[in-house]
Amino acid sequence: MTDVIGPTSHFYVSHRLRLHYVDWGNEGAPPLVLVHGGRDHARSWDWVARALRKRWHVIAPDLRGHGDSGWAVGGMYAIADFVLDLANLIDALKVDRLHMVGHSLGGAVSLMYTGVYPERVARLVAIEGLGPPPQMIAKLQVRAPWERMQDWVKQMRGLAARLPRRYESLEAAAARMREENAFLSEEQALHLTVHGVNRNEDGTYSWKFDNYVRAFAPYRFDVDDMRSLWARINCPTLLVRGADSWASDPTVDGRDQPFRDARCVTIPAAGHWVHHDQLGAFLETVGGFLSDSSPGAAQGK
Repeated sequence: MTDVIGPTSHFYVSHRLRLHYVDWGNEGAPPLVLVHGGRDHARSWDWVARALRKRWHVIAPDLRGHGDSGWAVGGMYAIADFVLDLANLIDALKVDRLHMVGHSLGGAVSLMYTGVYPERVARLVAIEGLGPPPQMIAKLQVRAPWERMQDWVKQMRGLAARLPRRYESLEAAAARMREENAFLSEEQALHLTVHGVNRNEDGTYSWKFDNYVRAFAPYRFDVDDMRSLWARINCPTLLVRGADSWASDPTVDGRDQPFRDARCVTIPAAGHWVHHDQLGAFLETVGGFLSDSSPGAAQGK
């Protein structure tokens, strides 16, 4: 593939959905898949992809219900569905072994995929992708199943009645994005907005993601299952978090313990979107980790 200024756009089919991904070229290089988080999109990785594209063949998918990918019929978005889509994308790319970086929901999906197919992933980076902190899980686990189902039904009915918010301009939508993440510059917020909205017929703008991705499944978070999957990951793994994020430190709460070969890094002056908030520090840390092929390079919990 010839070098391009930006990525090329492609589609594949998974679970009867037409899903989208972008390809930054450099096909002869080692494959690197970047998996975005909830209510985000593939172009959220643009700054990271530009920095890494000369060394890697960078692929960034839009998860189902996000970006330019199709929406799930019925509006149910389970993590297993996202893992299926990722597995189908990797097989469609005819990739035997790859490197992977995932953020938040995308980090959880990447970790689960690697736990299921440990032989397919050479190195893995999860940015705050370990799911709810233990104290939140403890509160959820004491709730009766009928209470969880009642809340879920109420939540889904509320989302069915919720109309997509309309913004008069791209700048207005970008301002809303900065309310969510105060670390973003105006330039960053506008770039993320341009690729994250559709223009409505009346000239207003609405976010591309399906509102149903906001819902939380009514099922109990199975800690034992997740820890078992993490324990199967045998590649070097980097667990990244922002010092100013709501996410707890896995070295403190013990969530790093199941991993065979993991290192935890906390990046100062960064919130949940570490790769946006401190791009330079993130690239220095992650770029070095991905390129380091020495044995045990990720060890040092």
